[in-house]
Amino acid sequence: MTEHPVRQGIAAGTSIAAAILLVTSGALSLLAGISAVARDSLYIAGPEYLYRYDTTGWGWIHIVLGVMLALCGIGLLFGTLWGRLAAMCVAAFSIIANFLWLPHYPWWSILIIALDVVVIWAVATWRDFGDRT
Repeated sequence: MTEHPVRQGIAAGTSIAAAILLVTSGALSLLAGISAVARDSLYIAGPEYLYRYDTTGWGWIHIVLGVMLALCGIGLLFGTLWGRLAAMCVAAFSIIANFLWLPHYPWWSILIIALDVVVIWAVATWRDFGDRT
């Protein structure tokens, strides 16, 4: 079974873009995590009450996730097999984490989820397993 060359070209280009997006998303997730840990409580106004929400745990999750995303992006940029596999796994974990973060930052979470879906598609579709180390 031969792959369509245009599809493979798009997937290859998107995989390189995905690597850059992973590094960027990792850096932004790291900064969001640091911000959540530094300012570890939110005050949320409801219809008739005010409650406090502690974001320290979510901050640490985003810090660890940010580091993992950046490392996977670097591995993917160099075309390593571990980078490709880890990029898909970490992007899937990022989708779950941002889905759970959706009530707090909905537009940001939706954007990151969409980018992670593109990353997973590009990495899963690209069939170049050549040695590029």
